[in-house]
Amino acid sequence: MELKVSVNDEIKNRDIVIVGQQPWDTEIGSNCKNLALEFSKNNRVLYVNSALDRITMLTHKADPKVQKRLAVIRGKENGLAAIQQNLWNLYPNVVIESINKVKIRPLFDILNKRNNKLFAGSIQNAIEELGFENVILFNDNDIFRSFYLKELLHPSISIYYSRDFMLGVDYWKYHGEKLEPALIAKSDLCVANSTYLANYCKQYNPNSWYVGQGCDLEMFSARQDKSPPADMVAIPHPIIGYVGALQSIRLDIGLLIYIAHQRPEWNLVLVGPEDESFKISKLHELKNVHFLGSKAPIELPAYINAFDVCLNPQIVNEVTIGNYPRKIDEYLAMGKPVVATATEAMSIFSEQVYLTTSKEDYVRFIEKALKEDNDTLRGSRKRLALSHTWENSVKEIYKAINQVIG
Repeated sequence: MELKVSVNDEIKNRDIVIVGQQPWDTEIGSNCKNLALEFSKNNRVLYVNSALDRITMLTHKADPKVQKRLAVIRGKENGLAAIQQNLWNLYPNVVIESINKVKIRPLFDILNKRNNKLFAGSIQNAIEELGFENVILFNDNDIFRSFYLKELLHPSISIYYSRDFMLGVDYWKYHGEKLEPALIAKSDLCVANSTYLANYCKQYNPNSWYVGQGCDLEMFSARQDKSPPADMVAIPHPIIGYVGALQSIRLDIGLLIYIAHQRPEWNLVLVGPEDESFKISKLHELKNVHFLGSKAPIELPAYINAFDVCLNPQIVNEVTIGNYPRKIDEYLAMGKPVVATATEAMSIFSEQVYLTTSKEDYVRFIEKALKEDNDTLRGSRKRLALSHTWENSVKEIYKAINQVIG
């Protein structure tokens, strides 16, 4: 599904406050950081790091990131820093309590409201220092620490951004099963990066939209070097490949064993770090399965380029069913045929990806992909992937905002 937006969907010269789970100084990529950069092209944006919690302060005190936050809390450093034009980062000057293990819900709510007040006070000070007015509050899946921010900060519009099914993770499940639906319901609108999550939000708030997923695909779409990596030179074709973390909670080990057994002439190449279940699996006993280990992100296009067919062999569970797998766009941006497990979130790829619900169809579709791949199909795959930009996703968010405030 290609996102189609117009210039009329833009929002300009607004003040946006972003809260979420990933601080700006995290090493890994983040949807929310990409969105902040895109928002800041035409608006002023304050990106708020999560507040330091007491357990992290005590157990990771030597961590430079914790030391930075403690320096801000002690008044030795300014917690508000400019990242670039129109974009600031806030290190909150407060310590909040670690309360997730409190199972008595009324007590949790009291402590959580206190945490929210401390957090909101730090944000309000930064809002006043920057001269922000009539702010748009954008909450990236922060269920607990930001639950009361709408009431405490009084934004002109509050937005809840759903990009993962949080209740599928044990940490969020107990208190989240009560708080997330309530947070979704009281937000002015909800936006989601998958159709599954948009429909999930719509159960509690009719103002819920699918806004697509942005991807940084330049290094995949622009790849010119066609030579395979050194550790793939000796692997015969056809090569059926996967790149990404090899986690049994997300991927079907039994399915991979089945494919390898059914077609011993195919070589399965798995690129990425393994969890314990993968390390002890029977896949390591199969001669046509190759584990190549972790690779730097910049190396991944070379591996994908060497695959004849790319896989996303997901298990369907609470963690994966609503997940938007960005690796699909990476595969398609290189024109590769893709065979993947069918989920509601994957439905947007239905015209360009072979979607299957059975292990037998995996084998059948891989064979089909190998036979019918051609320049026309490769071109259409690339066009779909390259329509999934952060610019288009943000314009969909703007469209949703305009519909609510219009």
